[in-house]
Amino acid sequence: MTRSLSSTPAGDQPRIPMPAVDPALNLTPSTWKVLTESIFPAAKTADGILLAVHYCAARNLDIMKRPVHVVPMYSKAQGREIETVWPGIAELQTTAARTGQWAGIDPPRFGPLEECTFRGRLKRDGAWQDLESTVTFPEWCEVTVYRLISGQRCAFTEPVFWLEAYARFGGAYSELPTDMWLKRPRGQLMKCAKAASLRTAFPEEATYTAEEMEGRVIEADAGVSVPNPTSANGSSPRHNPEPSVAESTTPTDEQPPAAVAESTTASVAADAAPPTTALDPALQSRIDRVIARAGENAAWREAAQYLRERCTGGALDYALQALHQAQHADEHRQAA
Repeated sequence: MTRSLSSTPAGDQPRIPMPAVDPALNLTPSTWKVLTESIFPAAKTADGILLAVHYCAARNLDIMKRPVHVVPMYSKAQGREIETVWPGIAELQTTAARTGQWAGIDPPRFGPLEECTFRGRLKRDGAWQDLESTVTFPEWCEVTVYRLISGQRCAFTEPVFWLEAYARFGGAYSELPTDMWLKRPRGQLMKCAKAASLRTAFPEEATYTAEEMEGRVIEADAGVSVPNPTSANGSSPRHNPEPSVAESTTPTDEQPPAAVAESTTASVAADAAPPTTALDPALQSRIDRVIARAGENAAWREAAQYLRERCTGGALDYALQALHQAQHADEHRQAA
């Protein structure tokens, strides 16, 4: 017979008291204690853990295998941090495999290494501290996922860039990477790249993962925002200079095969006169490199789609106008 929570000895009480739950969940006091102590040790509320329980029940997942994570996110609408639930990369792979159409995955491919020094001010143990972290990380990563479509094995690849993906202490108003991104700069980026390609291959099954959503901010009207690589005072992280034109135009094994992956080329960028707009220099530089790479491969349509997926507002207007000007200049040069 399952003992009630009230009969549990004081030493066996869970870290978070067990609330009243739907009997259909078959959630016993002993299971709750495992969830609070071992599966979700960082969760702060019963609501966060219950969200995970309901998610796994709805998707027929074994919560003891930790397929989802409780992720704290700052809600601008509520003016406080709330706990949300997002799947881990293993859950995306499980869901893709259940379709019977997942046809394999390639090893990750990483871009050249960069080094950035990030600075920020965080409140720890009741006191504000000025912190600095220097990280060496791959500029980008991509993982190719295969899906069977009408009997054919089709490849799906979505490059992901470290500076756009890494999780920050303090959300969108900080540039300091979290501990996990400091310890595993390649591993965390690989998870994000794998998730992005799985979403591209299985758009109806896959969603964003905990690794991608950590450090994000829930906007009052626009859903979840993706922080840019600038600090609260508007400065960009310091990093090594861009490679020279000679280096960037030399084919290497590190160049991503995706047509619109970021690179540095002078030919198209020199002819494109982008409109004047107030953009973060780091973001503008990445947009310009995407456009340059599109010129190398005549991948204008792919570049437009790529930019629409990653830019909003004034940044998107700038990107599309600059892309159009670069395409027009390239067509004019070929016609001549």
